[in-house]
Amino acid sequence: MSTENEGTAVPPAPSAPPVPVETPAASAQSAAPEGGAPTAQLPSVPPSAPGAPEQTPAYASMGAGTPEAHGHAPGAPVSAAEAGWPPPPPAVPSYADGGGSGAGGWGSSYGQPAPKPKNGRGGLVAAILVAALVAGGVGGGIGYSLAKNNDNSTDSTTVSAPSGSGDVKRASGTVANVAARALPSTVTIEAESSSGSGGTGTGFVFDTQGHILTNNHVVAEAVDGGKLTATFPNGKKYDAEVVGHAQGYDVAVIKLKNAPSDLKPLTLGDSDAVAVGDSTIAIGAPFGLSNTVTTGIISAKNRPVASSDGSASSKASYMSALQTDASINPGNSGGPLLDAQGAVIGINSAIQSSSSGGLGGTSQSGSIGLGFAIPINQAKHVAQQLIKTGKPVYPVIGASVSLEDGTGGAKITEQGASGSAAVTSGGPADKAGLKPGDVITKLDDQVIDSGPTLIGEIWTHQPGDVVKLTYTRDGKTHTAEVTLGQRDGDS
Repeated sequence: MSTENEGTAVPPAPSAPPVPVETPAASAQSAAPEGGAPTAQLPSVPPSAPGAPEQTPAYASMGAGTPEAHGHAPGAPVSAAEAGWPPPPPAVPSYADGGGSGAGGWGSSYGQPAPKPKNGRGGLVAAILVAALVAGGVGGGIGYSLAKNNDNSTDSTTVSAPSGSGDVKRASGTVANVAARALPSTVTIEAESSSGSGGTGTGFVFDTQGHILTNNHVVAEAVDGGKLTATFPNGKKYDAEVVGHAQGYDVAVIKLKNAPSDLKPLTLGDSDAVAVGDSTIAIGAPFGLSNTVTTGIISAKNRPVASSDGSASSKASYMSALQTDASINPGNSGGPLLDAQGAVIGINSAIQSSSSGGLGGTSQSGSIGLGFAIPINQAKHVAQQLIKTGKPVYPVIGASVSLEDGTGGAKITEQGASGSAAVTSGGPADKAGLKPGDVITKLDDQVIDSGPTLIGEIWTHQPGDVVKLTYTRDGKTHTAEVTLGQRDGDS
């Protein structure tokens, strides 16, 4: 399944049924010549070029495309760096006019009344009117006093709420209590490029040193000489800088400048222990509305998702996502997805959205109950790596696979990118005996139905992990153990 990074439409990935989507900034798509299926070195790693962040009010795009969208002919192999789920077909977000025609108003125009005759009676009427107004004011005051006193009498038919909202106690498991504890540790992020373009997203406190965890597409505009700020719910605003970003994972870490000493990191949960049907709470800034809280459940686990911000230069991010029906919209990107106890179980990253309609008729629609979050177990490891070295590390199997749908799995291509070998000599896949033409159908117990699905599943592991691949060759099923290799950076 392919989605959009909160705002733009993304074409469906080969691993899931097509669903309508929405899109932000437009990018022209070239027609692809006929030929074989596009290929991708596993796992495909998007280039370091930053993608467009979420825009205000139409933030980062949520779109997918076809392999040809990256400028690759269907028959041309795609390298690991190019194996992204292509960016979505662009849509131009816009608001409805919202203004009036300028004609007319509240009823007809006001006409000046004819002057009254200047006689003694006219003056008397004025004096009586003033007296009546004064009496009315006194009477109103007396009436309010009597009503107030009457409200506390035994004859009153109304019941008053207890004075002082502080008397209300909320149990620790309620949404209100979870939100009250989590909101002070969330921030609204504004990213601006050196040219002045930018967008808005969300992040949350990762540690007491001032590190904030968010999405790559939220801060991408500020990576090269841009400006970055983070604002807490109490109104305090801090300048920040990008510590590290991983486009393939769609994870980034920023750090507050002159961070306060009383930061309270959100508790990180265990995304592997999450079950379908568990309650979820999402916090973010949908359409710029900071500190918004929404609720839902976990709708599915291990959902293969390829997402893009919709820009022409952007490559896809891959995830084996947590799916939730909590309302997530453009601007929620990078915000925490919490469990019922308030522990972070994911980073809200993408939505699948209707391509038509929207607020005020805009082409950018909002939530339709299909939101996707990066599991926190994966995001935590990536964040720690970024804080430590500033660069992401990706596990690989050393093989190029087709991104084409309908192959019944992840098919190893006959040739790699730029005429290189499809299976890297001496690499993990080569050592395990895999060859061009093999179709990988399972990684451990996870069904693999496409190349992007395999990439997302591999990226839930770490270099050095041993995984079991099930594949078919000449109509026969085989298995092989593969020790995952490593590549550094988004190159």
